[in-house]
Amino acid sequence: MIHIATLGKTVGLKGDMKLHVQSDFPEQFVKGAVFFINKNETITLSEINLEKGLVKIKGYDTPESAKKLTNAKLYTTLEKTKEDIHLQEGEYFWFDIIGCELYEGSRYLGKVQEVERITLTDYLAVGTDQKLVEEGFAKNFLVPYHKNFIVSVDIDKKRIDVTGAFDILEAS
Repeated sequence: MIHIATLGKTVGLKGDMKLHVQSDFPEQFVKGAVFFINKNETITLSEINLEKGLVKIKGYDTPESAKKLTNAKLYTTLEKTKEDIHLQEGEYFWFDIIGCELYEGSRYLGKVQEVERITLTDYLAVGTDQKLVEEGFAKNFLVPYHKNFIVSVDIDKKRIDVTGAFDILEAS
């Protein structure tokens, strides 16, 4: 499951709650949308105002009842995300990028462990290939997910070809 938002404090007298979106895809927050709050329990959005960052949850019509959901995390599944979200050419879900192997030319550099957003830039957090670690290189390094570094991405083959990443590893 993917964490996509967190419910905040209650606002007003009708059980409205602050919504703290953790997703790049706010279009999934619509009236009637269903999200998990744990493995077995779901909630349904009955009203949404993204401009104000407010939601109302079906069945939670008072501040007292809604307070029970304060700090609840909203989750969706990988399958639902792929079904509901339509990416542009060259865009990928983070969960598809994680686990890809990084190559510069024919040299295997390591595997993407995580995607980290620092300010406005996404970085591939790479676990360095063990052979390179044994040669004295850092165990982990970051590669900006930017056209200057990313040559190609093949999600089906779980392979990302890069340029300049070995220089970053050497400097790490």
